[in-house]
Amino acid sequence: MDDICHPIARLEADVSAGLIGHRDMVERLLIALLVGGHVLIEGPPGVAKTRTVKLLAAHLPGSHGRIQCTPDLLPADLTGTQVFHSETGSFDFIPGPVFHALVLVDEINRAPPKVQSALLEAMAERQVTTSGITRPLPDPFMVVATQNPIEHEGTFPLPEAQMDRFLLHLALGLPEAEQERAILDLVEAEDIAVQASPVPDYPGPQMSAEELRTAQAEVARVHLAPALKDFIVRLVMASRSGGAVAEWVEHPVSPRGTLALAASVRARAWLKGRDFGLPEDAQALAPDVLAHRLIPSWAAVSEGRTGRSLVADVLRLVEPW
Repeated sequence: MDDICHPIARLEADVSAGLIGHRDMVERLLIALLVGGHVLIEGPPGVAKTRTVKLLAAHLPGSHGRIQCTPDLLPADLTGTQVFHSETGSFDFIPGPVFHALVLVDEINRAPPKVQSALLEAMAERQVTTSGITRPLPDPFMVVATQNPIEHEGTFPLPEAQMDRFLLHLALGLPEAEQERAILDLVEAEDIAVQASPVPDYPGPQMSAEELRTAQAEVARVHLAPALKDFIVRLVMASRSGGAVAEWVEHPVSPRGTLALAASVRARAWLKGRDFGLPEDAQALAPDVLAHRLIPSWAAVSEGRTGRSLVADVLRLVEPW
């Protein structure tokens, strides 16, 4: 995939061109796209979470939608509703915003539990059930959710089952001074361009659905050596009984975490132009794949430990070979 003419390489370049300092986030979004996973992006306001997803959506096949979560949101606002037509005496289903190829769920932790439950079915089964009828979602289908770690009033923490459905959980921080200056220049240039031409101009061609399916098939064929698979399993087992950090873990990583890390390693290796995975792929992705899938014990929390710090300990203690 190192050829810049490849559709995925063009996509990565086009999205990165509109961002400052977020190459890792772009890579993670492409990894999720290539393996059919979902992404949760957590960070303070103003760090380009929504902007990144909109740039990505502009180049992907199919339609894209946005759900702005609020405490009074209803499941039907997400999945759609039945509308009665008095002229015919029949009901027609009006699809909700979840019926898009790429769905941005902004501030997901503001959605009430019933809405999160409806979203869980969509993410897990790629289908929506309303009025006793199950309707399939588009293929491809990808959810990118955002949440603000600062505000807690009027929010509903995501249940563990839903957190586990996200392939990757990204934690963003504030930019450095040099990056902040570059952001200022970028936005200023965009404002000038918009005044000259109000119609948005997204560089580069849009990727086709066939090109995406071809890339996904190539990722699935990336080779993971037995020793690398053993390393992935040992990373996960470190959170379970008898493992390197088990005493600090209330609920360890499930087998879904093992599968998610292996799939992500394949995608990262392919993005790097390799047809085989390396331990460095697993080490780079482990914090984003595993940290949100384990729950630290009260003893760990009392000492300031988090899921990410525990995964960092695992990476330090578990050798690749």
